[in-house]
Amino acid sequence: MRVFRVGKINDFKDREKKIVIVDNNEVGVFRINNNFYAWKNVCPHQGGPVCQGRLFPLVKENLDPEMQSHGRIYDEKKLNIVCPWHGLEFDVETGLHPGNPNLKLDPITIEIDSETVYVQL
Repeated sequence: MRVFRVGKINDFKDREKKIVIVDNNEVGVFRINNNFYAWKNVCPHQGGPVCQGRLFPLVKENLDPEMQSHGRIYDEKKLNIVCPWHGLEFDVETGLHPGNPNLKLDPITIEIDSETVYVQL
C-alpha cells in the first residue's frame, strides 16, 4: 500500500466531494459532517463513474400505520450518491445500496493528519 496526499482538510467543503486521480485510479473523496470517506469511482452495477453523480438526501416513503403512502420525505442527515449512468444510489458513509446489500462501493482507506487528507492504495 502506498499513501497519497489528496489535499488539505480545508480544501474539502462539508457535504461535498472531489474526484481525484491517484496512481491511475479515480477516487471520490467526500466530507460529510466533518468526516471523510473515499470510494473508487466505479459503480458496482455496470462500472459507471458513480462518484461523479449528485449527492441527494436519503428518500423515504412516508407510510402511515396501514402502510398507505403519503408521498416521500427526505432525511437530510443521510446523503446518497446517485450514479449518473443508471441512477443507483449508495450511502456516502457506508457505500451500501439502500435496497440491496450485495451492491456496495469499493472503499479506499483515508488518513487525516492535522491539516492534510491522504488516501491509501
